Amino acid sequence: MEKDTLMEKIVSLCKRRGFIFQGSEIYGGLAGIYDYGPLGVELRHNIKQYFWQKFISGREDIYPISAAILMPERVWQASGHTELFTDPLVECKICHERVRADQSEAIEDHEKKHPKEKVEWSEPRVFNLLVGTKLGATEATATPVYLRGEITQGAQVNFKNILDSMHPKLPFGIGQIGKAFRNEITPRDFLFREREFEQMEIQYYVKPDEKESAKIFDEWKNMALAWYYGLGFKKESLRLREHEADERAHYAKAAWDIEYDMPDIGWKEAWGIHHRGDYDLKRHAEFSGVDMGYFDEETKERCVPFDIECSGGVDRAVLFTLMEAYTEDTMGDEVRAYLKLKPHIAPVLCAVSPLLKNKPELVEKAREMFAMLKKEFGRVAWDDNGNIGKRYRRQDEIGTPWCIVIDFDTLGENPEHKDTVTIRDRDTGKQERIHKDKLIEYIKGKISL
Repeated sequence: MEKDTLMEKIVSLCKRRGFIFQGSEIYGGLAGIYDYGPLGVELRHNIKQYFWQKFISGREDIYPISAAILMPERVWQASGHTELFTDPLVECKICHERVRADQSEAIEDHEKKHPKEKVEWSEPRVFNLLVGTKLGATEATATPVYLRGEITQGAQVNFKNILDSMHPKLPFGIGQIGKAFRNEITPRDFLFREREFEQMEIQYYVKPDEKESAKIFDEWKNMALAWYYGLGFKKESLRLREHEADERAHYAKAAWDIEYDMPDIGWKEAWGIHHRGDYDLKRHAEFSGVDMGYFDEETKERCVPFDIECSGGVDRAVLFTLMEAYTEDTMGDEVRAYLKLKPHIAPVLCAVSPLLKNKPELVEKAREMFAMLKKEFGRVAWDDNGNIGKRYRRQDEIGTPWCIVIDFDTLGENPEHKDTVTIRDRDTGKQERIHKDKLIEYIKGKISL
């Protein structure tokens, strides 16, 4: 019997433990659409917060925005998406299912559905990925709009608003996190290629100087890579790869990806760093009739800045983090599976348990510890379901770094250990006794390691 692939294990764990579910599953689900459960929401939130702290709130030169999802057709004409945001599409002549012509895996997977027939494909046709709709009271007066295919254009169309309201000096950036939508022909590999997804981006505007912009471009490549390492990735799991000339986006003067080595699948894009030049600002100035230039008060010169884009998918970061953290080992003569998540992104920082849930004195003391830690850290769980061994395995599987147990020694059965608790490390299984008054300091010290 073949062993499950890592992807299959991750998908199973995500549903079983409340990380991620198929969207609208009770109605058969929608391909490429996923709902986040209680633990998945926390993990995704922590990853986004880490991005926000590193690239936005932790810097003086980045201005945050939250642009609207719906944008008029003219925006996407200016950006080139209505013309160029396309995939080649072929159709199976047997069942009429459509797949991308440039994805050999998708074509091979589809042909396995017809083992007794030779599949013939139609000629490739162009398929636009933008998701469109209309706004208005009646069909006759409705205005065509699109759900944004990327969040980038929200920054570009607000460039002048940031100049007029915040009066920044070059170089400066506009940062945001938000949803985007693409009518993917063949969504696949769980969270890797979705139709509804979330992006986190910085558009960093610099003087239109080739040498200086190239230097800043390299700096953003290194900062983005360091951010991924901060999520707990091994260096050998990631690589920087420059785009070939024929795969570079139409706007890009230079383009690099951070790629993750997905087990059983191969290297896949995690993050993009693109030198967009002055393409976007000039196009929006042309299509809107609004001046998108920057005026330097010191030099009295006007220019259209270059844009260095640093962009990553939130959902891909979640998927790759789960894959990188998934670990199997042997503990106590049993095989266990656990998520080796960094404490700062783990959905649950620590779990508090009474040794026995039918002993009121233990439960009362454990509740005191739980309330204290919950107030301090927020991400704290109460767990009294099953025996201690089962609790440990459950918390290991969801990536909880520490389990804290209140036992009879805590109550003073052993005077030497009165008011101490047992704290167990997820990765090693090692247990220590810590005085309750030192517990918060102990955990903070571990988080900062």
